[in-house]
Amino acid sequence: MADYYRFGRRVVDRVMTFEPITLVLFAVVAGGLFLFFQLTGEVLEGETRAFDESVLLFFRSADDPGQAVGPFWLPLAMDDVTALGGTTVLTLMTVLITGYLLLAKRRAIAIFTFASVVGGWLLSAALKLGVARPRPDIVPHFVEVHDLSFPSGHAMLSAVTYLTLGVLLSRAEPGRITRIYTIGVAVFLTLVIGFSRVYLGVHYPTDVLGGWCAGATWALVCWLIARRYIAPTPG
Repeated sequence: MADYYRFGRRVVDRVMTFEPITLVLFAVVAGGLFLFFQLTGEVLEGETRAFDESVLLFFRSADDPGQAVGPFWLPLAMDDVTALGGTTVLTLMTVLITGYLLLAKRRAIAIFTFASVVGGWLLSAALKLGVARPRPDIVPHFVEVHDLSFPSGHAMLSAVTYLTLGVLLSRAEPGRITRIYTIGVAVFLTLVIGFSRVYLGVHYPTDVLGGWCAGATWALVCWLIARRYIAPTPG
């Protein structure tokens, strides 16, 4: 009985050392996982098909599905935006920011940042293979694609990369305004890249939602680990 009592006290003491914001974020992580698995189940059962197709058709001309709605320059702009979520750009961003952190003598954050991004990319590839959803064929694609559809690699990898870099870079910033700005830029890039995939017709909206959910959850888990175990000061 004494052993059980001591074990119980250790658990209580451990929980009490967590700041309230940490407990809230743990709940958000649990919610993100639940939403992702719920969405994945509905996708596998085909329950989202009508919604997915209606959204894709919304961005195309009723007379010609090969014609996007909006001004003539918008498809070109979306093509440029979607490149920000491509492997080449994301790899360059990760390597350059890791190098910056190393030069700033923030070695622990640099190593953890690089490992977090690479781990997220591996997770994205595994999820795609596990679900194995084909690409949408209801509208013509405006860019060339070859891999599977769910979750959206651009949406998830941009969330994994930009949000992870944003939250971990914010650990190295002393001012609140710069931290908020860094995370805000990461969120904006993640959202606009995901939208571009739907507009270009290469992903269903639920592919993008799944990618956002999985990528944001991964980034939040990484931030919680860094917040708990990695000091923000140089060293």
